[in-house]
Amino acid sequence: MRVALIHYWLVNQRGGEAVLQALCKLFPDADIFTLFYDPQKASPDFRAHKVTASFLNPFRRYYQSLLPLMPMALESFDLREYDLVISSESGPAKGVLVSSEARHICYCHTPMRYLWELYPDYLNHWTASRIKRTLMIPISNYLRLWDYASAARVDEFVANSENVKRRIHRCYRRDAEVIHPPVAVESFFWHPPQDYYLIVSELVPYKRLDVAVQAFSANGRKLKVVGTGPQYRELRRMAAANIEFCGRVPGPELRTLYASSRALVMSGEEDFGITPVESLASGKPVIAWECGGVLETAALAGEGGAFLYPRPTVESLQGALERFERVESRIKPELLQSSTYCFSESEFLRKFRRLVDRAPHQEFLPVRTTGMVRRRIRR
Repeated sequence: MRVALIHYWLVNQRGGEAVLQALCKLFPDADIFTLFYDPQKASPDFRAHKVTASFLNPFRRYYQSLLPLMPMALESFDLREYDLVISSESGPAKGVLVSSEARHICYCHTPMRYLWELYPDYLNHWTASRIKRTLMIPISNYLRLWDYASAARVDEFVANSENVKRRIHRCYRRDAEVIHPPVAVESFFWHPPQDYYLIVSELVPYKRLDVAVQAFSANGRKLKVVGTGPQYRELRRMAAANIEFCGRVPGPELRTLYASSRALVMSGEEDFGITPVESLASGKPVIAWECGGVLETAALAGEGGAFLYPRPTVESLQGALERFERVESRIKPELLQSSTYCFSESEFLRKFRRLVDRAPHQEFLPVRTTGMVRRRIRR
């Protein structure tokens, strides 16, 4: 079976790339197709495969501004020789054209936020330039139509959470099976807590980090912020001296930061949320806004694993911090760690292999007969 893996872009290393790495282990001979590819920033796991980048790759430095051209770039890939196509979707990826005999499975991290759920915020609050806002309206309308139409090219959707499963149905009117993304839970460990809270996040508006920065600036508690992004300068200006911005942190150092923190703080909605799982795997609770994928990890973490607050406000977050500190000494780290085994890479591989081995959910299945004849039969 010839397998092609489609990933939106390979220019950094985040949760979506962790899923692709696991798929590379499941299909070691698969070829990878991507819109943008930077070998210097890509994992060695990817460089071991044949990687084909789109004709837009010479302009990868500006990849976030090339969204209107991405449908054409995806449709330019020649995938006729592949029997199984797996697209990893968060930006556009599922819009590739495949053979009628091929099976197309889309692992969806989320339908594109800036076109669907968060479009009003991007248009009215997070896009500062009036010219960009004016251009955004017709371009977004065209891309939403293409995104909806391209969902019909997928045989089976897989969502990374129940939260994203609901979004897929709302945006595309398609059902999806839930398989949580892989997390290297066995590589995390617990240390006695030092006097700081931790944020691990890209510094972008929809993460609502301004709420956390304002709350900690007001209450004086120590906070370490790991991550980079376009909001760095704005958040740094509003932060008090008790808030430390650590930038991008290597894996071993990040695990130590998790292990020695008091708790992880999440002030935005996550599609699934790998950072809460990493925190729980370190035996540290999560203080989070009560919405999105964290509700699923919180339900499994049990008592003392998650302290949720109902509104994305400074006062609401402050209340959750106070509730946590009242019971902090009674939390059992080993119970939090044991709740994360279901998110391990081995569980992801087992569930995805079972999905691939199962007959596809189609009314008609292509069947290859002896000789050169092919016919289609009803299941």
